[in-house]
Order: sequence, then C-alpha cells, then structure tokens
Amino acid sequence: MSIPTSSVLMSAWTHIATKCAEQNKEFMECKKRDRDPAACIPCGEKVITCVSSVLKELDQRCPEEFAAYSKCMHYYHNKFEECRPEQTTFEKSCTSMF
Repeated sequence: MSIPTSSVLMSAWTHIATKCAEQNKEFMECKKRDRDPAACIPCGEKVITCVSSVLKELDQRCPEEFAAYSKCMHYYHNKFEECRPEQTTFEKSCTSMF
C-alpha cells in the first residue's frame, strides 16, 4: 500500500475514528504521560496498523466510491462541502463495514 494522501485520510476519517478509537486514545494518553517521542512508538505503530487495515478494507469493499470521494477531496483541497454527493454515495456503500 502506498502512503495515503491527506484527501484519502480525510475521506476515510469517520471509519478511522470509529475503528481506531481505542488505539488513538492509547496513543494520546501515552503522549500526555511521556513527552519523549520514543516512549510512544509502540502505541503509534498500533494506530498506523489500524489505519492501514481500515484503508485496505475500504479499498476492498467499496473501491470505486472511496476513490471517487478521495479524488473529489483532492481536487477541492479537502473541502467536505464540495464533495457531499460523493461522500453520500461512499457512506451508503461502506456503512455496513463497521
């Protein structure tokens, strides 16, 4: 998998937030406890693994809708309001995932 762009991450944010909430919480709590970035690497790796799995699942289950929404977000510089039709189609096709 290639490195996701901001438009891909923005398009998938609701799915990432739902599926990776626990990993993100653990990472943020680690950052609060310890200001040394190295201390939280294991937690950060869990977040990356979770996000990667969500993106792979979206690519497998609703590739056309996800690509169309991501492309729109890229074209309009991540402005959600410009991509509502693509977002609606994407959410309807991928909602059953989570």
